[in-house]
Amino acid sequence: MEEQSGSKPKMWGDSMVGFGDYRYKYASGREGDWFLVGFSPRKQNLTLYIMGYLEFYTDILRGLGKFKHGKGCLYIKKLEDIDLDVLKTLISTSIKRLKDQ
Repeated sequence: MEEQSGSKPKMWGDSMVGFGDYRYKYASGREGDWFLVGFSPRKQNLTLYIMGYLEFYTDILRGLGKFKHGKGCLYIKKLEDIDLDVLKTLISTSIKRLKDQ
């Protein structure tokens, strides 16, 4: 994640490690700062935060391996279950998408 984002890791809250940052603003006017990509080692799995909706990345996700997902996060039981090269592609693609907005 450090390589893909070009940023050093930083703690965001008590349990999330994020790389890079960007400013977001909702139509409601609410705005804030968040990381470009991050992870959190949870009890049941490793949670990877990929900003933006994962539906933008369905072609990439097909080759990733075994995972579950939410709107913007992946739940991985073991890193051995996924293709790390595909994960790098997913991370760099999502970061580029955020920076292009």
